[in-house]
Amino acid sequence: MKTSVPPPAESEENYWPLDSSSTPRFAGPVSFFRLPTLHNPEDVDIALVGLPWDGGTTNRPGARHGPRDIRTMSTLIRPFHHVTRTSPYELCRVADFGDAPINPVNIDDTLERVEGFYDKLHRTGVTPLSAGGDHLATLPILRAIAKDGPVGLIQFDAHSDTNDSYFGGHRYTHGTHVRREIEEGLIDPKRTIQIGIRGTRYQPDGDDFGVQQGIRTIYIEEFFQLGTEGVLKEIRRILGSGPTYLSFDVDGLDPSFAPGTGTPEVGGYSTFQAQEMIRGLAGLDIVGGDVVEVSPPFDPSGNTALIGATMMFEILCVMAEAKARRMAKADPRSGP
Repeated sequence: MKTSVPPPAESEENYWPLDSSSTPRFAGPVSFFRLPTLHNPEDVDIALVGLPWDGGTTNRPGARHGPRDIRTMSTLIRPFHHVTRTSPYELCRVADFGDAPINPVNIDDTLERVEGFYDKLHRTGVTPLSAGGDHLATLPILRAIAKDGPVGLIQFDAHSDTNDSYFGGHRYTHGTHVRREIEEGLIDPKRTIQIGIRGTRYQPDGDDFGVQQGIRTIYIEEFFQLGTEGVLKEIRRILGSGPTYLSFDVDGLDPSFAPGTGTPEVGGYSTFQAQEMIRGLAGLDIVGGDVVEVSPPFDPSGNTALIGATMMFEILCVMAEAKARRMAKADPRSGP
């Protein structure tokens, strides 16, 4: 059985977190997973980005503070996965890429700024993994990385986010982004699956738009019937081998685990079940991802931010594997 394994020495190619057995977690700069903070996209394969913005929130705010607290709690995450015994930092150059530019008082301006930021990453071939922020932030990210064609979407969430508008015609909120993504051709609804949907709704047919478009919706009752293995089979059936974006809204979890979120819904899955599902995505072509709706003011314990950091690391592990496969395929020197 493997015991504590120190990471390899940092090379010119890959970056490693500060070693918390040498530099205390409460000391030194704060960054995602204690990685270096860089600004040149040519220096990274995977960019960890903060989106400190909750301008699309319709009720409880505070997700703008999510990235900072997720960074702080990510100091608890060690570099090697305890199940696979591997590290994403062995596979790819991963670094904190700072925060995307936002405008806290103007939604349209923020959408443009965020899209421009991620477009620069996408044109350089960088895969983004982001910490929100409210769920509207997924829209401008996909506007950047789905320019070449629609991608599949795996969405862990209590809500379908397929409403058309709020408050007299406002079309851009955290509850409308999936509808906009379908309308703009950014995601393929027939390669989209939503896991954990539940809760009361505004109309009896509140989620029918997504179903009509072909989205595979797994309500929480079906989740518990299928179990994580059954859900993973459905995910693989729906997504296949095509490019896929992964979006994890922490309100998909039961609020007993993650109370620090804007729209909690009781009766969700556990943190371990979420980890099992993310780990089971290994082998899929993950081209981007995010963890959203962490609202630290509603959880002074910091547990929800720790969950956000942990889910980011789980996503990073499967994302790094996918990125490494794409890089090997694109490099003729990599052999058969």
